[in-house]
Amino acid sequence: MIGVESCMSEALVVTPSLSSLPVPWRDPHTVPQGELTSYICALERACLDQPGSADLRTVLGMAHAVNHDVYKSMDALEAATSIDPDNFWAQLKYAELHYRLRALSRAEELTVTALNLATNGWQLSLARKQLQEIRRLSRDSTRNVTWNKPLTGPVLALSVMMLVVTVIMMWK
Repeated sequence: MIGVESCMSEALVVTPSLSSLPVPWRDPHTVPQGELTSYICALERACLDQPGSADLRTVLGMAHAVNHDVYKSMDALEAATSIDPDNFWAQLKYAELHYRLRALSRAEELTVTALNLATNGWQLSLARKQLQEIRRLSRDSTRNVTWNKPLTGPVLALSVMMLVVTVIMMWK
């Protein structure tokens, strides 16, 4: 996690165009934590300076994903897609996050949206490959997580079982 005080000491100017943003690492698995922290802080400041930039929010979401901070990544990518629903990269990366979390139905829906927004052959190829992989996982019986069922019943049942076990242990 990144502390507020660690963000205060860093300074980096980031331009709003996604294509002109620096690519700090070729392999995101070998990023030093300090470098990642300063990059995320700089992106957060840039997002505050330019709140209407979907590109900056997309890159911030990707940086949070490299930092294994799923909730912040989800928030940033969701903000990017709401700022500019026609942004190919925001849609594709938001879909990729859902794919990596194995929420395949939502990932497929978002990837199809990105596929329709592709403006060149390279973007089209990326979206098609992602969609192909999502559909392969769905077809190969990878469990598709949908969070649409209430957990009230299982929570109550678990609570009752724990209460019964506690009462039995107290009597013995």
